[in-house]
Amino acid sequence: MNPEQLLYAETHEWVDVATDGTGAKVATVGLSAFAVEALTDLVFIELPELGRQVTAGESFGEIESVKAVSDIYSPVSGEVVAVNDALTANLQQLAEDPFGKGWIVKIKIADESSLSKLVDHATYQKQCAEEDH
Repeated sequence: MNPEQLLYAETHEWVDVATDGTGAKVATVGLSAFAVEALTDLVFIELPELGRQVTAGESFGEIESVKAVSDIYSPVSGEVVAVNDALTANLQQLAEDPFGKGWIVKIKIADESSLSKLVDHATYQKQCAEEDH
């Protein structure tokens, strides 16, 4: 996925919105390269259950590195319809390809208003630059 075409949450999750075969909007969610680099050596990820209802801004899992445990927040409200279970066996995929093989979950969006709280790539880059200082 092209990072410049994604939406971003303040908490460093990226979102790619697509329409499925039924016309429902589904958000593929992952962690940005900035977040993955800040965490450094990843050792564990806790993923949500399939079918779980999530709310925008609410934690649905955790990622652990050698230096910290961080929550992973849902950028949208809806139902978890896919989980990237491959990450539990090979967390390195997240570090090597955060915008591709490193996706975390897919959420069928229940409330599209949560998308309005997300920012574009340029705005997100400014946020990251401010956090670096």
